Amino acid sequence: MNKPRRKNNIIGWREWVALPELGIDRIKAKVDTGARTSALHAFALHPYKEGNKDKIRFDIHPIQHNVSEVITCVADITDKRWVSDSGGHREERYVVSTPIVLADQTWLIEITLTERDSMLFRMLLGRSAIRKRFTVNPARSFIKEQKKGFIL
Repeated sequence: MNKPRRKNNIIGWREWVALPELGIDRIKAKVDTGARTSALHAFALHPYKEGNKDKIRFDIHPIQHNVSEVITCVADITDKRWVSDSGGHREERYVVSTPIVLADQTWLIEITLTERDSMLFRMLLGRSAIRKRFTVNPARSFIKEQKKGFIL
């Protein structure tokens, strides 16, 4: 029998998250159970080698409708794979693994990097990232409040 999920493991269809290793203290994410992998708005992608590691430097605009704020991120490349978007378009994307902070939890997720300037949300939080952690209430938004000492 499955254990019932605790009420505090419910998130809304959009939530504030942090990606601390990428230097992103706060970004609004759309929780998208239709997407397998999470996606992050990225531009000016510059893959490079550092020793024997494949790395990538990229910029993001973390705030919707604000192109003046730019954060430059650096991460190890964990994969490069073909991804289909909701419109059925296929695109080869770089994949990075990074810790995410949501509510009082921190865990490692995979994120694909893609241009999302025309999209409303700078980040999609896919079902692989929240599997066995949260239940999504599609009628709610921003359920997880800032907690004392929490990065957001």
